[in-house]
Amino acid sequence: MSGPAPEALAEPSQPAGRAWTAALSLANGAIWVGWYGPLQILLALQAAELAPPGTPKESVLAWVTGAGAVVSMVANPLFGALSDRTASRFGRRTPWIAAGVAGGAGALALLAGARSVAVMVLGWCLVQLTLNAAFAAITAAVPDRVPRRQRGAVGGWLGAAQILGVVAGTGLATVAGAVAAGGVGAGGGAEGGVATGGVAAGYLACAGFVVLGTVPYVLWHRDPVLPARRRPALSLRALAAGFWISPRRHPDLAWAWLTRFLINLGNALALLYLLYYLRDVLHRPDPGGGVLVLTAVNGVTLLGTVVVGGFWSDRAGRRQPFVLWSGVIMTVATGLLAGWQTWPGALCAAALLGVGFGVFTAVDFALMTQVLPAAADRGKDMGVINIANALPQVAAPALAAPIVHHLGGYRMLYAVAAAVGLVGALLVRRIRGVA
Repeated sequence: MSGPAPEALAEPSQPAGRAWTAALSLANGAIWVGWYGPLQILLALQAAELAPPGTPKESVLAWVTGAGAVVSMVANPLFGALSDRTASRFGRRTPWIAAGVAGGAGALALLAGARSVAVMVLGWCLVQLTLNAAFAAITAAVPDRVPRRQRGAVGGWLGAAQILGVVAGTGLATVAGAVAAGGVGAGGGAEGGVATGGVAAGYLACAGFVVLGTVPYVLWHRDPVLPARRRPALSLRALAAGFWISPRRHPDLAWAWLTRFLINLGNALALLYLLYYLRDVLHRPDPGGGVLVLTAVNGVTLLGTVVVGGFWSDRAGRRQPFVLWSGVIMTVATGLLAGWQTWPGALCAAALLGVGFGVFTAVDFALMTQVLPAAADRGKDMGVINIANALPQVAAPALAAPIVHHLGGYRMLYAVAAAVGLVGALLVRRIRGVA
């Protein structure tokens, strides 16, 4: 095809405005509320309540989160590819953001009424399917609209919104559930500080936030339109073939993907059983409240580094050193959970993990956008990259359950998590095209 590239496919040159960045960040944070309210609190409580007799709650939680993560791995690149091919008058990304959050809210409402493990699995898979449609479009909007010299800063704001979404989701799940269950007596049951009768309220609160948080971006910001004549072919064979990105042809993307996967796997191993760790190892009287405290501490230190790290990386014109040292800091934090199994040790680990993950979140995102192969496939390629976020959710339960039950318990679990994260941090040095 001849002629200049349309706006939707051109390399952006104008800086992203503050209002656009704020609205996109709020939408990103809202999606993380929809994920982490359940992941941090609600799914663990439901697993404990609905586990069949003789079945460990850890295994039920692993089934549910693992099934959802499999859906996430497929959904993110699939919807990214579909958004690449969307030629609506509302743009390529906005329709998928709107449809995804609406579907996600409905799926969270389904989870609120779950009374069996099967419905839990179905509900969480639907949450992952729909919210990943929105998330794929949000992440693709950055290389669509933000010049490379500004992506560390924008990645920092998205990272700040992400951790605020994690904190808000955990808080909504805990507070809304506790308020709704306040009238439940001793016969109503309680697990982790939230009575089981209040779990539904936690899900509904998260669903409401998911919708409200995306309204400003969907309504007030124009998405570049892809002319129909420039739309890539839409066929099942083309979609399937596009999901394979050759590591030989694109080695920098392959090494960057592996770095992100391993660091996220270490982080997922550290967080998966946090509520159970507080209750069964540290014997906290209110483990649900303890998770909220640790999440808040982590959030404060992360917010202190995520935006600064992104700006600093932009100014230095370098990405690798920031990813490497942030991974090392996260390794030290996870090692504390293995070697210093006390409440003060958990607080220190949460603080250090926030420092490291803050810098990593902003700078690794910017690094990833700089190794994308083609403008026409940004959504699909970002979706493939985002598998490095979702795949650890599958691998972590498969690794964590046998480690906890048969290979040394929580001390060994966190030692393995530290080692995995360190290997990931070191591999960033293999990237050649980004300093």
